Amino acid sequence: MSRTTRLVLHGGAGAAATRDDKRTCAHLSALGSRCEAMLTGGAAALDVVACAVAEMEASGLYIAGRGSRPNCEGDFEMDAAIMDGTTRRAGAVACVRRAFSPIGLALRVMQDTPHVLLAGDGADRFACKLGLRTIGRPAEYFVALPAADEEGSMHGTVGAVAIDLSGALAAATSTGGTSGKLVGRIGDSALIGAGTWADEAVAVSCTGVGEYFIRAAAAHEVAARIRLARMPLGQAVDEVLAAIAADGGAGGIIAVSARGEAVARWNTPGMKHYLAETGERRHLPDN
Repeated sequence: MSRTTRLVLHGGAGAAATRDDKRTCAHLSALGSRCEAMLTGGAAALDVVACAVAEMEASGLYIAGRGSRPNCEGDFEMDAAIMDGTTRRAGAVACVRRAFSPIGLALRVMQDTPHVLLAGDGADRFACKLGLRTIGRPAEYFVALPAADEEGSMHGTVGAVAIDLSGALAAATSTGGTSGKLVGRIGDSALIGAGTWADEAVAVSCTGVGEYFIRAAAAHEVAARIRLARMPLGQAVDEVLAAIAADGGAGGIIAVSARGEAVARWNTPGMKHYLAETGERRHLPDN
């Protein structure tokens, strides 16, 4: 049994280091501390990443959940995914409009169905069938976050990766997409292997311009480099981000490994994140 826990959270890559975002960073720090305490207290990694992402969705401080961006018709469509590294079971939802917590719904897809991904109206109806909390009046629920400014574009996808005391790994990711996206557009967050991945060796969550991460199969590529090339985690993440940059993409990746590594890397002006290890805490919100 492992006696070491690792936790990394991200609140999106893209924001510049000079951006005044004290409230978001304070929230991320407090949330990270609570989740770290859950892990050291014996909570399962799957439960911790689900809890962390659900709280970020509900906060309205990130481009996920309450902070989602409207599509080209002014409606809100949200994506989320979660994966258990021990069993490789996964659940995801895409283009949901009524789920109060997309990550909570994704978890129930994993736990209560034989499927991995539900989308659109079918996913929303599944949430209603389960009796999960839904959004009644979108205009009263969603929070208008500031648009990207001259300091850098905002990619506010949220994510969490963790390893618990038993050595189990898990990853979760949630997003509210990009402003003005086409109706029905699905980014990398809901796609297992693109924006979210966990197995017995590593847990990965991505943020950034989703199309580039999909084409790179980014989250799984990190895992493949560890499994096949036996790379250190940092090198694997750096190589995947370099490939995305070479294709014209930008974003960030957080990951933890069974070997005890924990990293947060990005190729944008900054990425709000929290990295915690047993015996060491680092809160690096913007640089």
